[in-house]
Amino acid sequence: MPPVDVKANAWFQCVRGCEGRYSVFDVIYHCPTCGGLLEVRHDIEALKQVSPEEWKRVLDRRVRTNEWPYGSGVWGKKEWVLPNLRNENIVSMYEGHTNLFWAQRLGQQIGVEDLWVKLCGNSHTGSFKDLGMTVLVSVVKQMMADGSTVRAAACASTGDTSAALAAYCAAAGIQAIVFLPRDKVSAAQLIQPIANGAMVLSLDTDFDGCMAIVKEITQDKSIYLANSMNSLRIEGQKTVGIEIVQQFDWEVPDWIIIPVGNLGNISALGKGLLLMKELGLIDRLPRLVAAQSAQANPFYLSYLSGFRSLVPIKAKKTLASAIQIGNPVSYEKAVKVLQAFDGIVDQASEDELANAAALADLTGMYACPHTGVALAVLFKLVRRGVIRSHERVIVISTAHGLKFTNFKIGYHEGTLEGVKALHRNPPIELPPDVHVVRDVILRRLEEREAASARVG
Repeated sequence: MPPVDVKANAWFQCVRGCEGRYSVFDVIYHCPTCGGLLEVRHDIEALKQVSPEEWKRVLDRRVRTNEWPYGSGVWGKKEWVLPNLRNENIVSMYEGHTNLFWAQRLGQQIGVEDLWVKLCGNSHTGSFKDLGMTVLVSVVKQMMADGSTVRAAACASTGDTSAALAAYCAAAGIQAIVFLPRDKVSAAQLIQPIANGAMVLSLDTDFDGCMAIVKEITQDKSIYLANSMNSLRIEGQKTVGIEIVQQFDWEVPDWIIIPVGNLGNISALGKGLLLMKELGLIDRLPRLVAAQSAQANPFYLSYLSGFRSLVPIKAKKTLASAIQIGNPVSYEKAVKVLQAFDGIVDQASEDELANAAALADLTGMYACPHTGVALAVLFKLVRRGVIRSHERVIVISTAHGLKFTNFKIGYHEGTLEGVKALHRNPPIELPPDVHVVRDVILRRLEEREAASARVG
């Protein structure tokens, strides 16, 4: 399956509109003119040489292929992601193509007829971060192949980014360096980069403290910055919005809700959807909702003031540890996206996110706490009448619940601080007596049927 016959190109350019262009294979993260973040720009006129219907046919064919590298959910859109990357340098685990879970029972309970959950955690390292890391590590591999002085790639992380960086670097034979806030990531997240051979540095600080240090360390151009302020990550992550629309036979949903922390994910989601509209594959945009933990809510606070400014905060401890960020680096990009999509920012308390995740679990999911944040915000918007019952709603689940086993155990043991667990389901300890066991089973079944009848 050859690439589409189009002479596309991509480069770095300032998100604030400065005119300089820079190679995506240069070690550069900020605009030299104004200091703003860079973003990857594409030759849209070249991409428009292919008709919208032909793009749809090409992208649909690639979903069903194992031909390298087009079977990847990211690299199946290579012309839209990074056309000037040589295929031999692509580091891919055929990421993407994650399923949409039809949350029919949960939707019935909250009053949404067409509710879906995009299970981005059903990926190699268990989170959506794989989508961005395949692009960044592939670029590093090509840079090194072409004689760059880069020796390693580094990131600050609350868990998922470090896992993705470590895995993709291990596959490429590149050293990964990860900075983790001590005692603020789950054991499952901590062991992932360790197992993949990363140099793991556990610092007695929070994510923002780790981020400040990694930005200093990567001033040395031999260590490449892998956080989402590097817009190569955004290019991979933007495919999630494209993939959602493609999975609905190119129909655009009404709403997409996503949990946010450093704000790279909402920026990426919007970027992919805007590209589709610019190329003529879709004629309207969904509304986007950014969901924050109330313990780490600088974007929500800025939204309340009409995005006049970002006031960094000291993020408080939250069960949604991956978004415990008080000074998000992709703020400017995220504001532009929210304004383009008539977006909403809302927040969820610890009690709300934990109970939302538990309720979803009772309908067949296994929601991470960050997905719980997005679900809790969904419940609020439905109650307020902002989201209406007939509208198609997509909630993006960013990570697999198995990464947060202690969160699940704590909920059902009733030990989570600040959480009144409404859906606890602890194991029933009984003697090995068949009569006692039978009596308990029958009593519980009767209680369940009576409760169902009351709800019905």
